Amino acid sequence: MTTLDVRRFDSRAALDAALEERLRAAIAVSGPSAIMLSGGRTPLPAYRGLAARALPHDERLCVLFSDDRYVPADSEASNYHQSRPLLDALALRPQSLLRVRTELPLEQAAQEYERALENLLKSGVRITLGLLGLGADGHTASLFSAADLGRASGHLAIPVQRPDGMSAVSVTPQLLAQVEDLLFVVAGGGKQEAVRALEACDPNLTAWRAVQGRAAAQLWLNLD
Repeated sequence: MTTLDVRRFDSRAALDAALEERLRAAIAVSGPSAIMLSGGRTPLPAYRGLAARALPHDERLCVLFSDDRYVPADSEASNYHQSRPLLDALALRPQSLLRVRTELPLEQAAQEYERALENLLKSGVRITLGLLGLGADGHTASLFSAADLGRASGHLAIPVQRPDGMSAVSVTPQLLAQVEDLLFVVAGGGKQEAVRALEACDPNLTAWRAVQGRAAAQLWLNLD
């Protein structure tokens, strides 16, 4: 049974500061390691805060993404693009940045991303920290439905047709099970119902079902 450790913050500023500190610690891990970034607006203040300061890290650090929309890499809708200030500050080697190559056809982009994730895991690199968002509809990464979870079986990444009509590539529960410290980060209004379902470990909630391959996950939130 997966357990959920919940931490509530009194303000958005406190949540942002704690997330920045947690990311900084993960970035500074010695030896080959990886962190998984999530998209959306919630983690952006922490990404910008990190980018504004020195970020000492092992040269073998890798970065991957929980998901990305199938849009050009320079689109404002791209999770990769939104995280560029942090990525530029890290100045990673090209082979250490695992992104969804949206310049490829969708199916090929998903296959290429899955292959990159598979190679990362086979190399013995630890994914020490992974961030996830939570949608008002209960989705996480770009896993929106039971059908998405069904298609994810046996894969590390899959192409997804989002309810808003856009396409995306998402990691899967199989990949999430490999992350040492998995953290849902939730802020802002409109998500109270989804948060209540997650805290209740609702078996019908896509986000909760996505982490059932793990012993534990964390939820950090401020809903002011």
